[in-house]
Amino acid sequence: MEIAKKSGIKAVIHCGDWDNKEAVETVLSFGIPLYSVLGNADVDSSIEDVLKFQAKKFDPFLLKLEIDGRKIGVIHQANLKDEKLQEFKIVFSGHYHSKDEKIINWTKFVRPGATINGINFAIYETVNGEVEYINEQV
Repeated sequence: MEIAKKSGIKAVIHCGDWDNKEAVETVLSFGIPLYSVLGNADVDSSIEDVLKFQAKKFDPFLLKLEIDGRKIGVIHQANLKDEKLQEFKIVFSGHYHSKDEKIINWTKFVRPGATINGINFAIYETVNGEVEYINEQV
């Protein structure tokens, strides 16, 4: 989050697997708008409660956003053949905790990674559609 704050990031998109409500509260404490879904590890109902009331936008399963004219989907585990995901310019997903990027039928699917093995996330530039991956071991 320090990197995001210093870089002037305008929004945080989280693909689920928060693990605990304190993790959500830590992200929210930086004052950057948060958009999120839930993951299969988010079994504590207090995680959903915090997201419902404090995230900029939240959906437990599939979050639909439009930022700078780009249609963005956020889902925990993406089925790349799911036709409902093809309405988006880009879809962010998690679940596998590893980095991946594919383009299928003009939709870019991005899995930015996870913070469990260091600092792993992606920066999406909405103006040009580029994705930059940040991977640092701690």
